[in-house]
Amino acid sequence: MYPAALVMPMKAELTDNGFEELLTPDQVDETLKGAGTTLVMINSVCGCSAGSARPGVLLAVAHSEKKPDRLTTSFAGFDTAAIQQIRTHLLPYPPSSPAIALFKDGQLVHFIERHMIEGRPAQMIAANLVDAFEQYC
Repeated sequence: MYPAALVMPMKAELTDNGFEELLTPDQVDETLKGAGTTLVMINSVCGCSAGSARPGVLLAVAHSEKKPDRLTTSFAGFDTAAIQQIRTHLLPYPPSSPAIALFKDGQLVHFIERHMIEGRPAQMIAANLVDAFEQYC
């Protein structure tokens, strides 16, 4: 598990911008089974999370006319039980962090895995998400 002093500023980058933390398996299940759309940002300490995933998600939310009903996040390597539960909702995709998932009415409808984030600029991640928001939100 990562130390809190390392993780908290990275969590705050999202929570300070309206993202709700998913901290327990029950909270994950309750949130993801709800009606409407839910964005889940699986946050992490890796450089691609700081360089493109978090900034890309924030750009998409700030610049899209359509937005998910709920913005949520959980931190890999820190919110361990919640992440494990989120990953059950992402099957058959393998564990990936960072990663960005969009659910609609409890179903996974769009997923950006780590290999789709690495080496790509935040603007490309944001454009991918804006397209998904337009289609599903």
